[in-house]
Formats: sequence, C-alpha cells, structure tokens
Amino acid sequence: MQYIEVEKKFALPDPAALKAKLEALGAKPSEPTRQVDAYFNAPHRDFTAREAISEWLRVRTEARGSSVNFKRWHPINELIKTHADEYETKVDDVEAIRRLLEALDFTPLVTVDKTREEWKLPDVEVVFDHVVDAGDFVEFEYKADAANVEDATEQLEQFIASLGVQLGEPINRGYPHILLGREH
Repeated sequence: MQYIEVEKKFALPDPAALKAKLEALGAKPSEPTRQVDAYFNAPHRDFTAREAISEWLRVRTEARGSSVNFKRWHPINELIKTHADEYETKVDDVEAIRRLLEALDFTPLVTVDKTREEWKLPDVEVVFDHVVDAGDFVEFEYKADAANVEDATEQLEQFIASLGVQLGEPINRGYPHILLGREH
C-alpha cells in the first residue's frame, strides 16, 4: 500500500497513561522535534471550496530536514475520511520551493506549528503532537502490510482497542482544518 496512509487521530487530554502502555510494549520515544507546516492553496483548484476539504499541499520545515507533501483524502466527498493518497519527498532548499509555489500563484492558507514525539512499534507508529493554538493530540498510523485499506483500518482499530487506554474524542480532520475553524 505504498503512497497510502491509514491513520486515526484523537484529542489527548493526558498522554501519560498511553506513553506508559507504549513503554510496556517496548516502544521508545524519539526526541521531540518542532515541525512548522505551511499549507498552500492551488490556483487552479480551491482546496477549501468543498464542504469537506479533501486535499492539502504542505511544505514542512524541521531540524532534521524539509519536505513537500500532497495528500488527497478519500472518500473525496464524504465528511469522514478513511485514508489518503500521500506523496512526500525531501527538499534541500525549502525557500526555493516556497518561491516556486508563489511564482505559480499558490497562496498560503495556514501555518501549523507543532512539537512532535514519535513512538514506533512493528506495525504502528504513534505520534504525540502539541499544536500551537489547538492542543494535544495522538495519531496512530498503520505501517505494516495489509491486503487493502479496510484490512489496515481494521488492524489499526484492533491495536488501539487492545491498548485499553482512555483517549479523547476522535478527530476526523487535520490540524489545518482546526486552525482554519473548519469542521470538515
């Protein structure tokens, strides 16, 4: 399932219990890293025009390097998304990418400033995010082989349930949605 992302996100009022459970499973945290994600709108197609935003173009800057990323969430016209096509690559010169996008009439939408801590298990990556002006969240992303999106989703949901840890409300939108005040 290369280039397909299956993840579940939750608000996380208190991460301590979840981190303790992950440690018990043998996971170790990465050093927290600050990520500044600049989101852009396309001149040929307004990503924000639909009731449910289904596409994002992002340029990320962080200490370990920069990247450019495009996601198209599916199902396109549904309010709750199940997975995304994701295309991401490293960028050597992030300022050149920003200028390139500006020259092509892409416009800045929102900037997401967050601190991220990653925990890796064999089949699942768990990330804890503190998002400036939005709060604390946890994302579970399925990283193993699966027959299809439905299989990956089922395995991810089983993993989350097996943790037996109280999580906050499920979040079915991205950080840009939250900062833009969009429900979908």
